Amino acid sequence: MRERQVGRSGLWLTEVTMGTMTFGNQADEAESLRILDRAYAAGVRAVDTADVYPLGGGPERRGESERIVGAWLRRRGVRGEVLVATKVYGATGPGRNDRGLGRRHVVEAVEASLRRLGVEAIDLYQAHGYDPDTPLEETARAFDDLVRAGKIRYWGVSNWRAYQVALLLGLCDRAGFARPVSVQPRYNALYRAVEEELVPLCAQEGLGILPYNPLAGGMLTGRYRPGEAPPAQGRFALGHGAGERYRDRYWRPAALRQADSIARAARAAGVAPAAAALRWVLDRPAVASAIVGASRAEQLDESLAGVDVSLPVGVRRRLDAAWERLPRRSEER
Repeated sequence: MRERQVGRSGLWLTEVTMGTMTFGNQADEAESLRILDRAYAAGVRAVDTADVYPLGGGPERRGESERIVGAWLRRRGVRGEVLVATKVYGATGPGRNDRGLGRRHVVEAVEASLRRLGVEAIDLYQAHGYDPDTPLEETARAFDDLVRAGKIRYWGVSNWRAYQVALLLGLCDRAGFARPVSVQPRYNALYRAVEEELVPLCAQEGLGILPYNPLAGGMLTGRYRPGEAPPAQGRFALGHGAGERYRDRYWRPAALRQADSIARAARAAGVAPAAAALRWVLDRPAVASAIVGASRAEQLDESLAGVDVSLPVGVRRRLDAAWERLPRRSEER
């Protein structure tokens, strides 16, 4: 598997990063270790997690995904080969200081993540959301201090709007803080709102894009058909609001029709739908590595094939056209 430079930084990632938000909920520890082994065997050398994962697992399971990743790194002895990314922002406890991007929470959270992961430093530490209640300078200085202290090697942001990233870059440049090197947005053929401002900003400012949901929560695997009800198991049925969020994102008649059209075109061209969807994301400007998740090891085979696929023209056209054929919501305009 090839490696790509993350923007203009000195960090390089394999084209696919293993996402772990299923670990400890949709995938138990044994299956999670199998998934990591399968990804490693395929050449994946980067893992992305967060201190609030697993998705939909509830407060009592926060940090379980990091713990499983740490256990795998120790058992396999591959820490020197595998880059580890994690995130901070979500609630890790009941107190008001147990969330957000204030200095206290960021400093306490990084120490907790280091313990669970069992690593000496986090390769890429990401702000998992934008915190409007904390001064941007406080957040940027906290991350800069962690870089200088050797707790983290690089930092980035996830789920930030373009103007927020622009403000952050300007602040870091003026103050002499370590700049973020990456952004992690939701990005796939069924959701391209980030192309309006965020993608051009990243290309201009030298930030690498690490898309999550490249398969649109499984919609682009060809697994679902128009007119079907959401499945009773899997990501669309997760508890604690996670399943509802995914249904709201993707489970719409128009999106199901477009996903089905793409899957049919891909299969007719001899390409697995998941591989086609991943290849499409990897070919977008400024993308450094796509974050691929799984709840079973076998699911990886089809999607990881996308790193070696050359998209037929007809399939690429279907993928390109899907977003324009979807009705827009106000937040996507």
